[in-house]
Amino acid sequence: MVEIAHFGVEAWLNKWEKSATYDISQSTIASLSMHDLLNLDGNNGKEFYEMLDKQQMNYGWIEGSPEFKEEVAKLYHHVDPENILQTNGATGANILALYALINPGDHVIAEYPSYQQLYDIPKSLGADVDYWHIHEEDDWYPRIDDLKAMVKPNTKMICLNNANNPTGTVLDKEFLEQVVEIAKSVDAYVLVDEVYLPLDHPEKFAQIIDLYDKGISTNSLSKTYSVPGARIGWTATNAEVADVFRKFRDYTMICGGVFNDQLATYVLRHRDQVLARNRKLVLGNLAVYKDWIDHEDRASVIMPQAVSTSFPKLDVPVDIHTFCENLLHDEGVLLVPGDAFDTPGHVRLGYCAPEATLKEGLKRLSKYMHQYD
Repeated sequence: MVEIAHFGVEAWLNKWEKSATYDISQSTIASLSMHDLLNLDGNNGKEFYEMLDKQQMNYGWIEGSPEFKEEVAKLYHHVDPENILQTNGATGANILALYALINPGDHVIAEYPSYQQLYDIPKSLGADVDYWHIHEEDDWYPRIDDLKAMVKPNTKMICLNNANNPTGTVLDKEFLEQVVEIAKSVDAYVLVDEVYLPLDHPEKFAQIIDLYDKGISTNSLSKTYSVPGARIGWTATNAEVADVFRKFRDYTMICGGVFNDQLATYVLRHRDQVLARNRKLVLGNLAVYKDWIDHEDRASVIMPQAVSTSFPKLDVPVDIHTFCENLLHDEGVLLVPGDAFDTPGHVRLGYCAPEATLKEGLKRLSKYMHQYD
């Protein structure tokens, strides 16, 4: 039997997220409604419905429609649309990459903590996994010298989450180029979950497939594009890796569905409007959050870089799991306790909820922490 750890953040949210009045735990930028989406074309969704009306509700395009692949390929510098494979969210993309490439006995190095898939799935496949720790005192960066010391001749893959979930830290291009040089020295893949795009200067964000031929970029519509309900993600790779993925993908997914594919294509065609909406929301809420941090002596944080997740430390004299459960019960405010990321004392705070929800959630959080004054 395959052994795998409980998925900390998902187990917590599965249990509690529908109980919250003020949900400031999520890492999605406030989700778009169908009304919002259908008005992206300025014509009450005529464009979307014209796309959909032509489609039969069969399996559709197995790897994603040509239109979808073309729109995704535009997000990268030199990725052929044929090398884009549609998946069930970024979780499906990560599973596909790990399932296809990792074998028992392989050595995997994983940024830690980060999205739990990236280290516990390789473990479940029989890989030898080493944690590349991030450090709060280094603005949640890992240390490149640690990676140099950890890499082995049989290192098969280095797994990163950029920007990082839960901290919101973005690894810059110069740092990633150093990672690539180390990976090249042992011919290792570099898998990067890139669902969080920094919205202050997105043009400065480096995607791994644009830096390294054996880079694997995974992404989805769920975070930056505010449409988690579409459940559409993708892998972006070189042609050789895409062909390996095709074989394994047949065992994990047939298709994303005609409706979801069309919705994803429509959103990506209007991505400039979606990103403009989200940039305003993120930067506005970031200012609210920073002001709260500046005036709250029981909280401190390495501020995220205009991505939708953060990882503050709370000064409370009880264990963080109990605190978060009591906060939800008494104030209706939902956070994710840091023990879901093996980092007690911190919480994941998703500041990109609707502004009114964020303000009231932070107000109630402050009130609850100050019961210990």
